[in-house]
Amino acid sequence: MELHHGRMFDHVHLQVRDLEASKRFYRAVLEVMGIPVFNESERHLAADELYISSDREPTARIHLAFQAKDREMVHRFHQAAVAAGGRDNGGPGERSYHPGYYAAFVLDPDGNNIEMVHHGPAKRSAPSVVYTW
Repeated sequence: MELHHGRMFDHVHLQVRDLEASKRFYRAVLEVMGIPVFNESERHLAADELYISSDREPTARIHLAFQAKDREMVHRFHQAAVAAGGRDNGGPGERSYHPGYYAAFVLDPDGNNIEMVHHGPAKRSAPSVVYTW
């Protein structure tokens, strides 16, 4: 089986109520993933395709799933996200979505359902998409 991912979204923008609480939560999640914050101010935080700000009504009831390199990363995500102010919404474990689906769920400070998932052994054609101008 071959899946092609990474072609549909350019970025995800979450509007939040409490920017500092959300920065603390998402910095912890991003650190587990090894993804640096590349732009941050008193008005926003940006890392890879994720942009967070608080200048409009908060985004509500979003389910956002991050990719994990392995099951250990799923565990580290859950622990770090809860420690940074998230609420447990399903601890690390196998799910019935497909064989090998291993995930954890945490509600962010605004109640969005944030997941980290490892799909089992797979080979990627590239670690990321690289743009050059």
